[in-house]
Amino acid sequence: MSTYLTNERPEPDQIIVDMARYAASAAIDSPLAYDTALYCLMDTLGCGFLALRYPECAKLLGPIVPGTVVPNGARVPGTSFETDPVTAAFNIGCMIRWLDYNDTWLAAEWGHPSDNLGGILAAADYRSRQLAAAGQAPLTMHDVLTAMIKAHEIQGVLALENSFNRVGLDHVVLVKVASTAVVTQLLGGTEDEIVNALSLAWVDGQSLRTYRHMPNTGSRKSWAAGDATSRAVRLSLMALRGEMGYPSALTASRWGFYDTSFGGKPFSVSRPYGSYVMENILFKISFPAEFHAQTAVECAIALHPQAAGRLDDIAAIKLTTHESAIRIIDKTGPLHNPADRDHCLQYMVAAGLLHGTLTADHYEDEAAADPRIDALRALMQVSEDKRYSADYLDPAKRSIANSVQIMFKDGTATEKIEIEYPIGHRRRREEGIPLLVRKFEQNVATRFPRKQAQAIHDLFADRERLLAMPVQQFVEFFVI
Repeated sequence: MSTYLTNERPEPDQIIVDMARYAASAAIDSPLAYDTALYCLMDTLGCGFLALRYPECAKLLGPIVPGTVVPNGARVPGTSFETDPVTAAFNIGCMIRWLDYNDTWLAAEWGHPSDNLGGILAAADYRSRQLAAAGQAPLTMHDVLTAMIKAHEIQGVLALENSFNRVGLDHVVLVKVASTAVVTQLLGGTEDEIVNALSLAWVDGQSLRTYRHMPNTGSRKSWAAGDATSRAVRLSLMALRGEMGYPSALTASRWGFYDTSFGGKPFSVSRPYGSYVMENILFKISFPAEFHAQTAVECAIALHPQAAGRLDDIAAIKLTTHESAIRIIDKTGPLHNPADRDHCLQYMVAAGLLHGTLTADHYEDEAAADPRIDALRALMQVSEDKRYSADYLDPAKRSIANSVQIMFKDGTATEKIEIEYPIGHRRRREEGIPLLVRKFEQNVATRFPRKQAQAIHDLFADRERLLAMPVQQFVEFFVI
């Protein structure tokens, strides 16, 4: 007995077609989105420059074969590397993500949409140099900002109601998909070629979250997005050379992504693609900390003056948070490396209470050896506030609330410090942008000599000049 199965080729999955059509031809007419994208570009590059101070990041950069130079390839900002666009995308993506300091999107799935800049900037630089060499008009930085807005939107809209972490997949699958869509367009791809490239991205094997969770938390979480965005560039180049796509990559019975990797559930996409995500993106301004802990660290720093001189008198530290924070960063027991520490709610709060600040250096082994850190962690009691969890998912609020209160042995206590919105939230944008610019200036100063740093600052201060600038000229500002 046999079952009749048709081998008739289906039409491409509508979810993929919608993404491709948006990437290929949607007009972005939101001044707020472009303004925010410019700040995002500034902040994302600055995070990468700061990461170059750390040897564990720097060791991963450069061409695959040391000494290789690709004429008219793509540059890696903050370095002298000139390599192929796939490798450049990995390098840039790795730098951006290393310190967990770039922007964040929190929903059913969280992630960092600026991770896509690795592929976007590498591909745009590569194509611009190729076009200029052929005597044609290159891409401009306006094109880069448009691609950033669209990558943010694809990643963020898919994340709103679709939780990949609940089926064990890492959120960088969305970086790969979003980067694939916009990079194929930047490289000159048609809507059909974008559809093919996106199908390749969905058919690809997807990263597990193993490296983000105890007892395996490790440094791959700092280069996973670089890997994803570079893979997107590779798949885009293949599609542009005519490599075929797979029209039911998502929906194919038994073998498609839904059945193999998403519990048989189709994606839920509740809003059309526009510029919502970029307009509402969360910036990490004050601390290089996993975003669910940003307000907790802010609370801890506010309590530092009351705690620093009375550490031996503390009986308990009450941390009240939301469900996602408990699921992702509530961590007890030994912490084995910086990647482990910057995803531990208790460690970040302890550092804030002790030092009155939190920097990337506080995750390094020397700072972690301070016995007061673990002593404070042992006193912490973590609980969920259902209101915090509900407001975290409310599209009208998107809060990331935490509170901290210290109880002393003599029966006294500090006030309960509660903060709902971190300084990088849209509701605190007016307060946050001057600090974001200062953060960029400080990060640039860690990498570039004074004259070059001033030229970089002057460029970002002249919006019209920057947007009209050919991409390859923009990247030249950051060559060491």
